[in-house]
Amino acid sequence: MKSGVEDGKDTYTDVESGHKVGDRAAEIETSQPAQASFEASSRTSSAMSWVALRMLTGDRAKYLALIFAISFSSFLITQQASIFAGIMNRTRSQILDVTDADIWVMDPATQYVDEVFALKDTTVERVRSVPGVQWAEPLFKGRAMAKAADGKFRSVVLLGLDDASLAGAPEPRKMLLGSVESLREPDAVVIDLIGYHFFFPGQPMELGKTFEMTDHRGRIVGIVDASPPFQTNPIFYTRYSQALNYVGRERKLLSFVLVKRAPGFSTGELTHRIQDATGLKAVTGGQFGWMTIWYYIAHTGIPINFGLTIGIALIVGTVVAGQTFYLFTLENLKQFGALKAMGTTNLRLVGMILLQAGVVGSVGYAIGMGLSATFFVVARSDATRGIVMSWQAMAGTCGVVLFIVMVASLMSIRKVLVLEPAMVFRG
Repeated sequence: MKSGVEDGKDTYTDVESGHKVGDRAAEIETSQPAQASFEASSRTSSAMSWVALRMLTGDRAKYLALIFAISFSSFLITQQASIFAGIMNRTRSQILDVTDADIWVMDPATQYVDEVFALKDTTVERVRSVPGVQWAEPLFKGRAMAKAADGKFRSVVLLGLDDASLAGAPEPRKMLLGSVESLREPDAVVIDLIGYHFFFPGQPMELGKTFEMTDHRGRIVGIVDASPPFQTNPIFYTRYSQALNYVGRERKLLSFVLVKRAPGFSTGELTHRIQDATGLKAVTGGQFGWMTIWYYIAHTGIPINFGLTIGIALIVGTVVAGQTFYLFTLENLKQFGALKAMGTTNLRLVGMILLQAGVVGSVGYAIGMGLSATFFVVARSDATRGIVMSWQAMAGTCGVVLFIVMVASLMSIRKVLVLEPAMVFRG
């Protein structure tokens, strides 16, 4: 490094590049105003944020009213949306529990899983003959009246599995007691946990208990944690031949044909092949599940009831929060006018209002989620099993809360932007 004097200024020369560089002190002096300006802007921003929060919490009544409106709305929306989603998921519970089949074959007019038109027994062989089918097994789904030894009776969902393969049986990890293979024993049935609690309340889980179904004996050889059904009826699994004895033999009793595709064939291609060869409807388990959900949405009053509640919560939250936030702004117009008179820009004032709205929305949303989570913990029971607070409902509610605070703040922002600073000096 080489120093010298040139035109009265201290200079130095970079040895490697040979370039002269101006006075270092001058460079430092040039950067100091920029740094000082940044620090001053940061201090001003922090001060204005503090003022905004003090204005927000100054009127405790309105502040708490804002928090309550958003908390109530977010709680009600999340709770109702989660319950609705849980109930709709229950409608396809028996489809979800069949994990070993890729395709369900049924009558072409079938709309959902609980509406079954029986097929001929020869349908199974027709489906098996379709190229690409690895295996196809019968499945019976119907109703039976089960009566316990103490006289307690109830209508149950009866699922009959193929005698040889037991296709459609619950997964082993869901068996709480016993095993699916025990269904091969005489008069054997597997009962779901909710059904066991209904017939034997307060009793420990125990195998060997018996039922009477249509003058036939049923003996519990397993207890399964099945997905909760739409209607809280007990679920019984048994062999196909045994199920037909329980309901009484008729000319046609085959409900569905479960199909496993062979390697090298796509599910979509195989469903078209089965439909072309048999004239029956063939869909995947996922498609059948959504068919069932959309049937209940289109043909029941469930979505209307939940939709009305969610709509009311949205309207109440938007109106109450918007009106309260607007009144809060009106009462603080003189403060905003004083800030304008002191040179505060419209952009900074808008930032203050958005900060206030963001704080109210965040606090209200957090309280609402806490209340919703508490509700699902307190209301946990056999009747509400499988109905939980979903992250989709939480995310949707977050968007709704964001909409509410944006609507509330936009009305206030407009009032502040057209505000004349001179009003603060009027009597």
